[in-house]
Amino acid sequence: MTDPDDTAGAEALLGPAEIRALAAELGVRPTKQWGQNFVIDKGTVRRIVRAAEVTAEDVVLEVGPGLGSLTLALLPHVRHLTAVEIDPVLAAQLSRTVGSTAPRLADRLTVLHTDALRVTDLPDPQPTALVANLPYNVAVPVVLHLLATVPTLQRVLVMVQLEVAERLAAGPGSKVYGVPSVKAAWYAEVTGAGRIGRSVFWPAPNVDSGLVRMVRREPPTTRASREEVFAVVDAAFAQRRKTLRAALSGWAGSGAAAEELLRVAGVDPRARGEVLTVEDFARIAEARH
Repeated sequence: MTDPDDTAGAEALLGPAEIRALAAELGVRPTKQWGQNFVIDKGTVRRIVRAAEVTAEDVVLEVGPGLGSLTLALLPHVRHLTAVEIDPVLAAQLSRTVGSTAPRLADRLTVLHTDALRVTDLPDPQPTALVANLPYNVAVPVVLHLLATVPTLQRVLVMVQLEVAERLAAGPGSKVYGVPSVKAAWYAEVTGAGRIGRSVFWPAPNVDSGLVRMVRREPPTTRASREEVFAVVDAAFAQRRKTLRAALSGWAGSGAAAEELLRVAGVDPRARGEVLTVEDFARIAEARH
């Protein structure tokens, strides 16, 4: 349950005017380099918090908090929040923004000025959930990296480019099923959680966004390592229109070797990678042991 004393903090959110004024004060102009599109709609950040289903026991990891729109919406509902921000100006400002806007919640926030793709060790308390409006250009690598390196993460709710959201949540046989779909499925059950329009951002992107929900699960049981399985996945999708026998010939050493490994794994050599589950890929990798 949220502390009643924090209800004021729940409405201490940033709207379009506050976002633009704060950016102007800091001399910040959103950059494509860091994929910066700031959320300016209070209803959207409330929706993300609801979809994330965080509780007062959760420790949230937020990547790319920007000017603090989502941070301020999350803080009243969680035990702690660790924000990872690559922009030095924004990283330095976030604690000040929370301190002035929702001072009773300031002690729940830790800000790290670093690249999320370089995160290997986070300060305590360890995060249980990743909730973020992720930069479009690094969304998939960031999610996969954090699932691999932060074992305490049990749930993920991220906003990403709609096309990326659909790929992450796609199942075998879908036209958009590919490497991100399979690798995400190694770690979690992945589902789409809604669509977000362009007008809630400043600057407005050229595409819609989507919410993706992940719930961690145990990876497939296999003697192969994650790296070995992912190598098969990468090879299978490098040339999408080829049969697995042809696509995996380089990985296996030859087409004949690939065919033999596929038969050992119980996979049709004439099939294509887009119809295989993550468990199928694990069996193929294990067939080499």
